[in-house]
Amino acid sequence: MHQCDHHHHSSQGYGRAFALGVGLNLGFVVVEAAFGWWADSLALLADAGHNLSDVLGLVMAWVGYALAKLPPSPSRTYGWRGSTILAALFNSLLLLVAVGAVAWEAIGRLNDPAPVEAPVVIVVALIGVVINTATALLFMRGRHADLNLRGAYLHMAADALLSLGVVIAGIVIALTSWFWVDPVTSLLIAAVIFAGTWGLLRESLQLALQGVPPSIEIAEVDRYLRDLPGVTDVHDLHVWAMSTTEIALTVHLVLPGNSNDDTVLRQASDEMLHQFNIGHTTIQIERSLEDAECGQYADGTL
Repeated sequence: MHQCDHHHHSSQGYGRAFALGVGLNLGFVVVEAAFGWWADSLALLADAGHNLSDVLGLVMAWVGYALAKLPPSPSRTYGWRGSTILAALFNSLLLLVAVGAVAWEAIGRLNDPAPVEAPVVIVVALIGVVINTATALLFMRGRHADLNLRGAYLHMAADALLSLGVVIAGIVIALTSWFWVDPVTSLLIAAVIFAGTWGLLRESLQLALQGVPPSIEIAEVDRYLRDLPGVTDVHDLHVWAMSTTEIALTVHLVLPGNSNDDTVLRQASDEMLHQFNIGHTTIQIERSLEDAECGQYADGTL
């Protein structure tokens, strides 16, 4: 016996935000890379390379967002919802690659700091602060409910801070002619990116492996189900993310009586949604463990 309560919480209205964010940042990457090359500033070139990776990340997040809206089919009964998880995972891996490239080049430059056109660095980085802040604000509203959007938001918010760091480095160089500040700033940029990316990587990998979403305490779910009227045992409890916004659950409840099945199913399904934000619930009712054919219960791998 199954109770399936399908509630879709996919983010709405972010297609234009992605388009605007990609356009703004792609244009800025071209400008920043050109001036970084002309001014021989590793900080600007590093930031441009990182911003390019963020453009690719935004495109991937946009693709995942669009695919998640496609309807299910006979061969993909969940549709393409999982693409948002893959997009978040791709974003985190892409950022780690960018971090390694920036750090490697910066370490090499520490041994032989090159002169930097500080005024150019300051002006271009200030433009980056404005563009990255504006892009981050486009995804600010949806960052709590969607890991995919949170990845886009964190990238842009971090970029705004990093561009501000480049501005500060340019001012220091202009006042002191300490050219080593440029590669040191690049290393600090790499460290900040790594710190911000690690949580995104860990959470997206957890979801990609069908692990329990971080927002769910599986012990609390199990305890609630065991406290339902007439339930004597709970097994084969599985909770996983269908996308970055939707959570699913399947479980077997041992309910010896046969008079309140519908009430228990309705209560369990409603509470899974309202208390735990689990919108796709499938519950199987069994009269006894002896009658159930549950391989996972038998071998102890619940």
